[in-house]
Amino acid sequence: MEDIRQLEKKLGYRFKDRSLLKKAVTHSSYVKEHDRNGQSNERLEFLGDAFFDAVIGEELYRSFPKEEEGFLSRTRATLVCEKSLANEARKLGLGNYILLGNGEAHNGGRKRESILADAMEAIIGAVYLDGGFEAVKELVLRLFAAVIEDARHGKFIIVDYKTTLQEKIQNDGAARIKYVLLKESGPDHDKTFQVQLEVNGKAVARGTGKSKKQAEQRAARAMLEKEI
Repeated sequence: MEDIRQLEKKLGYRFKDRSLLKKAVTHSSYVKEHDRNGQSNERLEFLGDAFFDAVIGEELYRSFPKEEEGFLSRTRATLVCEKSLANEARKLGLGNYILLGNGEAHNGGRKRESILADAMEAIIGAVYLDGGFEAVKELVLRLFAAVIEDARHGKFIIVDYKTTLQEKIQNDGAARIKYVLLKESGPDHDKTFQVQLEVNGKAVARGTGKSKKQAEQRAARAMLEKEI
């Protein structure tokens, strides 16, 4: 396991409270095996997801003054997706710093996209708690500068099935869309999630994936394909 201070240097941010960074790279499998009284990065991941979304949303709003809400939503969804987060995590070599349980580590957890993306979000949450909004904004805009620039130049093929479905259903009238987690199966290092899509309380499609976000996207895609 590499020294976490090296990760600080790669991030370009020095923590006042380095324990926040350690928590951000602590996977739930490590807590279960080695530190029952400790905390995993899941709460920080929740916080980081919100601030990552907000920072990217503000940047897109400023970058595309003439675009409508639908375009902004689809572009933001592409930039804040699991793949985008995992790609930046790989550039940082983040997998080398994540604390994992033995089983997760032996089964390729350091390279798993969902684990890398979750840790990246947790770091964003940790930076917010340590330095506030301006600190996390500077970090996100610097680390994701290349993908934001790609978005400005139209280099993304944006396929966000959830947003597309939301727009289509709303065009047909008011509707309540809900994604319900039906099942979570498999060991920690290789979980599978099954999600049910409900419209106005009626089950209309299902999707499975290696993360909840992926399962939701697949459920939305299944619904859209029914409509074709």
